[in-house]
Amino acid sequence: MTALLDTTLGHLRELVAFDTRNPPRVIDTGGIFDYLRRHLPGFDVQINDHGAGAVSLYAVRGKPDYLFNVHLDTVPDSPDWSADPHRLRLDGTRAIGLGACDIKGAAAGLLAAVNASAGDAALLFSSDEEANDPRCIAAFLRRGIPYRAVLVAEPTMSRAVLAHRGLSSVLMRFKGRAGHASGKQDAAASALHQAIRWGGRTLDYVDSLRDSRFDTLSGLRLNIGRVEGGIKANVIAPEAELRFNFRPLPSMDIDRLLTTFAGFAEPEASEFTETFRGPSLPAGAAAHADARRQSALAIVEQLQLPVGDAVDFWTEAALFSQAGYTALVYGPGDIAQAHTADEWVSFIQLQQYAEQAYRMIDHGA
Repeated sequence: MTALLDTTLGHLRELVAFDTRNPPRVIDTGGIFDYLRRHLPGFDVQINDHGAGAVSLYAVRGKPDYLFNVHLDTVPDSPDWSADPHRLRLDGTRAIGLGACDIKGAAAGLLAAVNASAGDAALLFSSDEEANDPRCIAAFLRRGIPYRAVLVAEPTMSRAVLAHRGLSSVLMRFKGRAGHASGKQDAAASALHQAIRWGGRTLDYVDSLRDSRFDTLSGLRLNIGRVEGGIKANVIAPEAELRFNFRPLPSMDIDRLLTTFAGFAEPEASEFTETFRGPSLPAGAAAHADARRQSALAIVEQLQLPVGDAVDFWTEAALFSQAGYTALVYGPGDIAQAHTADEWVSFIQLQQYAEQAYRMIDHGA
């Protein structure tokens, strides 16, 4: 075990012990943020409370060109954990604990790297990523602080990811007319029938886009996650609610897709509301997406980072990209381990990330 890995594991043990589950996001400027502040000597540290448990820490030493961003909040633990999720366990090759993979391992590696080097560095930690409520990033972006690029930590196997899907979540409501189910119904009588017909048209449309491509990604991803409504089997449903989300390629237009999906409702849905939108990476007009990816690739090559394939999951790198930054996703661990019971990250991944971060910081990144 190298000294850098040993230090990383020490920090990870402490970071996992802090309860930063989101929800409920009972997080304030003490706790984990006090720990970070104590372990960033020589940095100008600013901690901001953005309300509702959204806290950010921005730390700068010298005049760095690049910004490292890591979220500290985790998903809630499940009953399937085999031991206390807030007590880090080491099994010889893996570190097991809530958030170890997503993505406190990166935070621990950065703390180890910056303290092993005197190089210039900028770090932005946040606590609101897991609830699709990006107050911390939005507040930082309003400041307009220039950086050549932003490296957003998520589990990418310590490879630089330059593209990922966007994300849009939608709430739909349908209105029908209650009545006895024995009678003949017109197409609009049941709100649940409207929702089901909408779902069939929508899924057929998604299937028609299966050959669309951007980088290594293909097709449009859509999930109907919740449908509820009605009273009982022999009563025509007067109301129904449906929630779905979709994940477009960077080359797809979210607004155009929303218009298309809304148009599949016959009659028109009583409500069609987008509840969250995350742009694709790279963000911006579809015609410029590949050019922006090439700009990010040039920086990755300069930083001598290994390049990974585009990914299906969404990250806050897209928010930085939308604001005009060159942004990429880069962190230790495998996304397959994120949000799972007994979540883990390998020692090899932690060491690779900490060493790469140390090299970038020590050489002036």
